[in-house]
Amino acid sequence: MSSESSFSEKLERARDLADVFELVKSAVSTCTGRCRGGLMLGLANLGGGLDGFVGAFHPVATNIIVVNSLPLARIRETEPELFKPYAFHILLHEYVHTLGSIDEAEVKALVVKISLQAFGADHPVTDFARNLDKYIPKLVYPVFGWMPNEEYEVSLVRGFDRSSASPYIR
Repeated sequence: MSSESSFSEKLERARDLADVFELVKSAVSTCTGRCRGGLMLGLANLGGGLDGFVGAFHPVATNIIVVNSLPLARIRETEPELFKPYAFHILLHEYVHTLGSIDEAEVKALVVKISLQAFGADHPVTDFARNLDKYIPKLVYPVFGWMPNEEYEVSLVRGFDRSSASPYIR
């Protein structure tokens, strides 16, 4: 079984964002030898429109990744088969940031490289990595320029980054 088919099959079997994240960590470790544990995932409606959106962010020197819940909900409605590849892509991008890479061009290049190595050239994960812009109509609601209030609420995802937690911590 090739690495590409293995990662594709594991992504298909992923039940939730925590499962997808474990696969992200595995892909990064396999492709770069680097890893990091102890991360949290927060979901927040960060808004977005046809002019663009923030998919996720990692505040430097923290242990949280905040993912925009709006594109997740929208892609689940428009093309549910792309939900896991999109989730993988967005979590991969931010996970690379948590490893210390701040430069966006450097992160994007590494995300493409890891996606190609793990999934091959024809997989949707790799397509997201190469050209996320073409998916914007599937990721945002067609309300031009909508943005959230200045304050937004972050909901933490329970059980995220579970391979890094001691079995004694609940």
